[in-house]
Amino acid sequence: MKFLFKICLVFSLISSQIYAQNYKDRLNQLDILHYNLSIAVNDSSNVIYGTMKISIKFKKLLNDFKLDFTKKDENGKGMQVQSVLEGNVTVKYIHKNDFLTIVPTNLKTDSVFTFSIKYKGVPKDGLIISKNEFGDRTFFGDNWPDRAHNWFPCIDHSSDKATVEYFITAPNKYQVIANGLLKEETNTTNSTKLYHYQTKVPIPPKVMVIGIARFAVKNIGTVKTVPVSSWVYPQNKKEGFYDYNIAKKVMHFYIDKIGEFPFQKLANVQSKTKFGGMENAGTIFYAENSVTGKNNSETLIAHEIAHQWFGDSVSEIDWPHLWLSEGFATYFTNLYIEKTKNDSIFRNRLKKQRTKVLNFYKRQQKPVIDRNPKSLMSMLNANSYEKGAWFLHMLRHKIGEAVFWKSIRNYYETFKNKNASTNDFENVVEAISGKDLTSFFNQWLEKTGQPEIKTDWIYFKNKVRIMISQKQKTVFQFPLDVALIYKDGSSEIKTLQVTDKVTPFVLETKKEIKNIVLDPNTWLLFKQVKN
Repeated sequence: MKFLFKICLVFSLISSQIYAQNYKDRLNQLDILHYNLSIAVNDSSNVIYGTMKISIKFKKLLNDFKLDFTKKDENGKGMQVQSVLEGNVTVKYIHKNDFLTIVPTNLKTDSVFTFSIKYKGVPKDGLIISKNEFGDRTFFGDNWPDRAHNWFPCIDHSSDKATVEYFITAPNKYQVIANGLLKEETNTTNSTKLYHYQTKVPIPPKVMVIGIARFAVKNIGTVKTVPVSSWVYPQNKKEGFYDYNIAKKVMHFYIDKIGEFPFQKLANVQSKTKFGGMENAGTIFYAENSVTGKNNSETLIAHEIAHQWFGDSVSEIDWPHLWLSEGFATYFTNLYIEKTKNDSIFRNRLKKQRTKVLNFYKRQQKPVIDRNPKSLMSMLNANSYEKGAWFLHMLRHKIGEAVFWKSIRNYYETFKNKNASTNDFENVVEAISGKDLTSFFNQWLEKTGQPEIKTDWIYFKNKVRIMISQKQKTVFQFPLDVALIYKDGSSEIKTLQVTDKVTPFVLETKKEIKNIVLDPNTWLLFKQVKN
């Protein structure tokens, strides 16, 4: 996710805090099992007509319960509820601001109840109705992080997973794509078509989407029985089909390294939304300019496909753990590049990402696990992406290649179609590696900053004395690879275990040293302080 364009999207901190306090209480009270959304769009206005049937199992007896759902405002944006049914019985409701409060009847725990909410309105956000770069009208879901409730009622949080199906009625000049497999396509009138899509595994609202546009569609084959397709604008179909064809190669790499693909299909879709790429489950939306005909979007595609495993199937249990989504997708893109390109390109990517982390730290001194973000959108930053990726890179170095991949596969298998926290990931890695990684996770994810290293060294009588000083406030503990560069042109690497604010080392050498180089193979997130 998200490769957010430089668009200023303002989200109220107060609103985010309400959701944060509110969703845990609701998830302790009820469990949404299934969303069944019937939605109709048209070309005469931006009004959508919807009926959402929500299947809920209640954990507690309640007088009422809340769904997130934006009400029509004074500007005419938002949704107007027309009726709410419990089964076939009309029930009372209150629709105020961003909440729909429903008063059920004859409520029982451990039984499944279905509520039907009929509504209409112009989406304030979430479903983007606009024109694409060729002037064609389009409709694209754009839910991240908690914007789904602008066009359908739900519990709008990344940890609330449910299966979903859509019955989408649209003018028949359009094609329609959505999560899951297409079950039905029917000409309902001379001018409209009905599309029915259905998922088999639960997904969070942030990645529940529909896309309606004039598309050119190409089925590019299967990967391990998973159908893969490209959906691009007809005007640039040659370029789009070429660019998106790389998806099969990317999928093969991830399936081989992580495990089976979590969804029934993968559709890569050129779209008109606010993000450069959005990892909607099995139905990835990319920005219009991702299509160039020059294969410029390979890393973008690799990032979004990695999210199918980490972010969509294994989802962060709450927003402070966003790095489990973004950091994973960023690093697995790096790993794909390492496999398909060469080590030099891989290391250069890491160096650029390290620079991004250091530059971000100059502006904001926050930990990766940020429990008090300014807003959810503000979490799309170098901590979540690049520093999260660097953490995984250092973890790989610490526990070794084989143990790292075994840990990743086990983590995915354990939390597939579920939610996970950083502690869950740590427990898996500790179990596989047999190592206590508490301090390692804590210093890199819970603390702010990274080592700022100053070195002083002197060579004398076949010995080199190296003084490693940490200039940042928090003392880190880490292995530091140092390349000893000899005057005859040869070199060797020594690993120093740095544990204190100032740590001296004395190394025996048989040759005179010309220079020393820190971290020659790019394994440490740090800033070098010049002498």
